[in-house]
Amino acid sequence: MPNLQQEILINWSPQETRVAVVENSAVQELHIERSLEMGLVGNVYLGKVSRVLPGMQSAFIDIGLERAAFLHVADLLSSINARHSDPDSAGKNGDAPIALAPIEKQVFEGQTLLVQVIKDPIGTKGARLTTQISLSGRLLVFLPQDNHIGVSQKIPFEQRKQLRERLQELANAAALSDNPAQTPNGLVGGYILRTNAEEASDVELADDIRYLRKTWARIQDASKRLPVKSLLHQDLSLLQRVMRDMVSDSTQSIKIDSKLQFDKLLAFSNEFMPSSALKLQHYKGERPIFDLFNIDDEIAKALGSRVELKSGGYLIVDQTEAMTTIDVNTGAYVGARNFDETIYKTNLEAAGAIARQLRLRNLGGIIILDFIDMTRPEHRAAVLDEFRKHLSRDRVKTSCSDFSALGLVEMTRKRTRESLARLLCEPCAVCAGKGIVKTPRSVVYDIFREILREARQFSPREFRIIAAPKVIDLFLDEESQHLAELSDFVGKPISLQSESSAGQEQYDVVLM
Repeated sequence: MPNLQQEILINWSPQETRVAVVENSAVQELHIERSLEMGLVGNVYLGKVSRVLPGMQSAFIDIGLERAAFLHVADLLSSINARHSDPDSAGKNGDAPIALAPIEKQVFEGQTLLVQVIKDPIGTKGARLTTQISLSGRLLVFLPQDNHIGVSQKIPFEQRKQLRERLQELANAAALSDNPAQTPNGLVGGYILRTNAEEASDVELADDIRYLRKTWARIQDASKRLPVKSLLHQDLSLLQRVMRDMVSDSTQSIKIDSKLQFDKLLAFSNEFMPSSALKLQHYKGERPIFDLFNIDDEIAKALGSRVELKSGGYLIVDQTEAMTTIDVNTGAYVGARNFDETIYKTNLEAAGAIARQLRLRNLGGIIILDFIDMTRPEHRAAVLDEFRKHLSRDRVKTSCSDFSALGLVEMTRKRTRESLARLLCEPCAVCAGKGIVKTPRSVVYDIFREILREARQFSPREFRIIAAPKVIDLFLDEESQHLAELSDFVGKPISLQSESSAGQEQYDVVLM
């Protein structure tokens, strides 16, 4: 859309990173990452084989974690390559498994292996590993030990051949620039073109290839320098993904309120994406950075089911396991000359509001839109055009149908991460799961921000937190270090008081 002005605001604390994408002064997207909930999937380690189990055709690998990780024979690179090189070896009916070399003939105790986590530890089970390294970029997945060019099956068949040929040329060019002595037919690494790269330019693809090859070079260098059981590569943090995935030509600035993280992000950007680094700024304002656009208020509204429209109409958003439904209502709007015009104007405004709510709440899967019934075909066409125009700004892949015989619009939006409500809230025990309340950790982080806000204005002798038992328990256990760090930062003691009658979201910060 023309004249789009985008700002990216980053609120960082040791326990949580929050990112807001603001377009034309309205919050469009929210991204949240919590340090205690980050997984290991994607991390690359230099592991050591601690035990080989022929009976299970697996091995335990020590990667420096509390429990040894698990590697199955099917996840060894040699086994993966064997399956790829002979896809028909499963038999004519597909019921005869491929004959893999026994694991005891491929690995031995004490051997050093380059491994990547493909499944986080669960309970008493260690992480699951693979020896085929894959690195994800914005548009591509890089398989440095492979030489295969693949294209997402979700891209139409007639486009795949052309995209594969373009990608092969770019991959060859990148490999030759890294090593001029290498022949075009040599190993240049394998790539999988993701669905969101369907309309990417050669420049964008080349940038992604360059970033991925540089990342692989760093992993190789680290594997030669660092001792066994070292972490060689960690999947990108939310801050780094902001610079890689979210910055566009319309981005005016990227403001972050932490000097420490600003310096780290600037170094990362200068190395991998220098054009984005020019837009990075350290926010030094007195007000919390999210107060600039009332983002905390927008988060609170996005957790509710009702969305008010400026005209007086409103939306009702109902998110369930199976699908999300959004209903449009005229409410108090009576501003147009006749009833048809009132409905038309309300639906036009709702089209933009719905597209924004999809991004803001990160709703995915099947979505049913119930616009107010319109009798005139030109009104239905105009509303649908307006809705699709707003959807075009969404980085997540969407598909949208025409109006059905029942007057409904069916659409899908790819699930890329948890919705905002599922991330911040949990089913309410009081109402038997019919509603939601914020999780104790979400309440804890609200309290952290409240103390920081109060400390900017007042200088009490002590801060006292009065909250529900589950919230206080979290302060005493998993969040105790963050609480101590906050106390040091504000220079005041922070005491805790459990209130058994308080609801989970209810708390008070008392200045003593």
